[in-house]
Amino acid sequence: MGDQRDDVSSYERLNKTPIMIVLISGAFIAILNQTLLGTALPHIMNDLQINESTVQWLQSVFMLVNGIMIPVTAFLIGTFTTRGLFITAMALFTAGTLMAAIAPGFSMLLSGRILQAAGAGILMPLMQTIMMLIYPIEKRGSVMGMFGLIIAFAPAIGPSLSGYIVEHFPWRTLFFMILPIAIIDIIVAYFILKNVTKQTFPKIDVLSIILSTFGFGGFLYGFSIAGSEGWGSMQVILSFIVGTITLTWFILRQLNLKQPILEMRVFQYKMFTLTTALGMVTFMAMIGAAVVLPLYMQNMLGFTAFESGLALLPGAILQGIMNPITGRMFDKYGARWLGITGLSLIVITTFMLAFLTTETTFTYIAAVHAFRMLGIAMVMMPTTTAGLNVLPTDLISHGTAVNNTFRQVAGAIGTALPITVMTTTAIPNRGIEGLIHGVNISFVVAGIIALIGLIITFFIQDRKTEQARG
Repeated sequence: MGDQRDDVSSYERLNKTPIMIVLISGAFIAILNQTLLGTALPHIMNDLQINESTVQWLQSVFMLVNGIMIPVTAFLIGTFTTRGLFITAMALFTAGTLMAAIAPGFSMLLSGRILQAAGAGILMPLMQTIMMLIYPIEKRGSVMGMFGLIIAFAPAIGPSLSGYIVEHFPWRTLFFMILPIAIIDIIVAYFILKNVTKQTFPKIDVLSIILSTFGFGGFLYGFSIAGSEGWGSMQVILSFIVGTITLTWFILRQLNLKQPILEMRVFQYKMFTLTTALGMVTFMAMIGAAVVLPLYMQNMLGFTAFESGLALLPGAILQGIMNPITGRMFDKYGARWLGITGLSLIVITTFMLAFLTTETTFTYIAAVHAFRMLGIAMVMMPTTTAGLNVLPTDLISHGTAVNNTFRQVAGAIGTALPITVMTTTAIPNRGIEGLIHGVNISFVVAGIIALIGLIITFFIQDRKTEQARG
């Protein structure tokens, strides 16, 4: 514990504001980039003469590569300096953005997305690790709340911003817009960012990296294509079999290695395990609605891409505003009651979205979604911080890598599951009402998942609760 205090006191002398600005700018464009393409896909299809199953790879490959890169970040953080790793990740992201912007055809555009995802996959866990290291425990809630503001705001403005841009400008504008911000961030990071992570030079275990790639990659690929191919297709079943076998082998190998790539022993901390599960449930709830509601509004109610993006905007702004506030509340009161209140809100509002009709108004969708996002703001960052707080300093980078990896898997499930439920439970011969029936059933399933999350929150124990009992 003495080491942890010494580390914190040495970091107290750091001027943290410029470091935070560099990190948050990087996070903002990395996450914004993930959600920008959704409403632009029809335009890219027309321009590059490709079909739906091909174009959706621009989304799926981003999640896939992101999910594969994250488990390796704990190893990278231990091997390279903070500054070197951040600048390399941003450079990869920038090179990918440039490739995508000037891509003459689909293969180069896809390659650009792969590079972007590789950079973004390193950035997210690295940023969280830096924040957990340079701030003392009592301030981490507020800091992670500020970080959560960006995580919430970027995907929120993504669909409406993208909808507006592709209606008025070529789709390449989306990439050209991000490019200068990424370049400026690299230059500023070069001069401002300090090395705060410790270089422990862990031995590289090539087999672990291969197993991790096929394990997480298998699951992410399976969930990514389940929506279009169907859960019973050979491709999906094979992906899950490969994912299960290699992931089990990967976990067993990590437990027996002296220097594991991903330290699975973080799950020995009960609080970390519970909050990781909660984070996954909440992320699935958030991503699911962001995918299903625009489809329902555009395909069944006749709204434009821009309007369906606008419906999600009040919720995003509310979540953005609330993240720093819930961060401060976490520092004061802990995660338990925030989690219980937030998940109760998520459960109620999710079931409220299970009764949509052809008459449902824009205002109803925007208002219910806004309250849902308020619930998500109360759960996501506070529970993540509570889980990481119980870990010793040397396990924090592993904790953030594990947390981000499982959240990425939850994101892939949260994208594929609602779409699959929606398409398989729709009743096509009943017209629009039959299609909306599928949307409603997908929200019933999401509500049941949120209910499981609510039950988990009752098992959370805050430090303050434990101290009072002790």
